[in-house]
Amino acid sequence: MLPAVHPPSSPTDWAAYYQLRYAVLRQPWQQPPGSERAEDDALPDTFHALVTTPDGTALGVGRLHKAAPGQAQVRFMAVHPDARGQGVGRAVLEYLEAEARRRGLRECVLHAREQAVPFYLRLGYAVVAPSHTLFGSIPHFLMRKPL
Repeated sequence: MLPAVHPPSSPTDWAAYYQLRYAVLRQPWQQPPGSERAEDDALPDTFHALVTTPDGTALGVGRLHKAAPGQAQVRFMAVHPDARGQGVGRAVLEYLEAEARRRGLRECVLHAREQAVPFYLRLGYAVVAPSHTLFGSIPHFLMRKPL
């Protein structure tokens, strides 16, 4: 059974949250520690999601914020390599989408890494256009889903 998704609330939660973001999204491309953090992470309308094991190891993380009127943006989605294919990413994304709906937002956008596009397509997102290339080697695609 998948552990519950929840916002990080304790210093231990936040440490696990940022460690997973770094390990999955930055470290493999030799980015420095701290690069997994964003200036707007602490803004009051930024919403974070975390799935942990009973011992506090982060299995999945993601973040939501309002991007434009009526529009949410998901960022920093990451799933621990040992937890992939077990529904963790789906649970995090559905949790973030539920929060967007609760806030009255009607659409969700994200910039997916090329390898993650099939995951988002399965969950109802559509590719809008190629986006940016991160670290000179990771193509991204703008994707959108009506909520």
